[in-house]
Amino acid sequence: MTHGATTSRVALRFTKGAIDADTHVNLSAVRSDGPCLWIAGDETATVERLTGTPAGYGEHRTFPLADLVELPGGPEDEVDVEGLARQGAYLWAVGSHSSRRKQIKDKHDDAKGVRRLAQVTDEPSRHVVARLAITEGSGGLPTVVPTAGEATSAILPGGISALLADDDHLAPFLAIPGKDNGFDVEGVAVHGDSLYLGLRGPVLRGWAVVLEVQPQSGRKPDRLQLAELTDGELYRKYFLDLCGLGVRDLCPDGDDLLVLAGPSMDLDGPVRVYRWHDALDDPPQVVRRKALSRELDLPYGDGDDHAEGIALLPGRRLLVTYDCPAPDRLTEPGTVLADIIELN
Repeated sequence: MTHGATTSRVALRFTKGAIDADTHVNLSAVRSDGPCLWIAGDETATVERLTGTPAGYGEHRTFPLADLVELPGGPEDEVDVEGLARQGAYLWAVGSHSSRRKQIKDKHDDAKGVRRLAQVTDEPSRHVVARLAITEGSGGLPTVVPTAGEATSAILPGGISALLADDDHLAPFLAIPGKDNGFDVEGVAVHGDSLYLGLRGPVLRGWAVVLEVQPQSGRKPDRLQLAELTDGELYRKYFLDLCGLGVRDLCPDGDDLLVLAGPSMDLDGPVRVYRWHDALDDPPQVVRRKALSRELDLPYGDGDDHAEGIALLPGRRLLVTYDCPAPDRLTEPGTVLADIIELN
């Protein structure tokens, strides 16, 4: 860590179903909500809720997305949720929108390995922008439901990929797998009517990209559509100087956005937290240079400990969750340790 940050660890405890799905070792997104955390793993089609206890976060509950919205790939397909955002009556869950390339495994001979590297799949289930209605459930805890009063869970048909088919910067990367510096959504924040989508890739000549869209209720109650922004367009692009890194998560902090930054490709690090000053308050500026300050350097391992989610906790504390956690984070079955960093 840098800037004299004080760090501690907190236990996240999951139940057997999530353990069987390896959710606790594939954490891809986190957002705080009062005494609770909303969490997602990147190999399921669910969102998870953990509640604060004296021993960390537990009392785990799983919410299948297919119980709330109509998923494009069907109820069983992996959604690859990479971003969560909470505001008002809704929790937002966004898939990666990325294609993926097959991996070479140790058991494969050269010929099969070469064939697998040529195989790219684009799964409809990953193209998800979902707005999930929240109500007060048992014990006063936030609970996602299909409808709650006037709030209705809904989905943006096809996600945002078709929107970018003719984009000068992003269209060429839509068919490239995420881990090849292709198009890959991995960070989400909500402010007012706007949803900010941070892209892990592409990184363009060292510049990371954030998209702004404004989903709103469509003609059908369970469908979303995009509103026009003030310039008449359906989306806006921002280019951030993150020293060659892509966006792994976005987290509101007042009028600022905290940006978790890491490699766009299949590398361990570096991993940093930047502060995008007045990101939610300034008039639109496409290219952001001086508005960014480097707040923290985060640890990363050799093939493990990949920071993928950040959330603000009371008392100016930043929670950091990790994909592929190192062995010392796995203290007991179903339990993984996250970091808590005291912010200045």
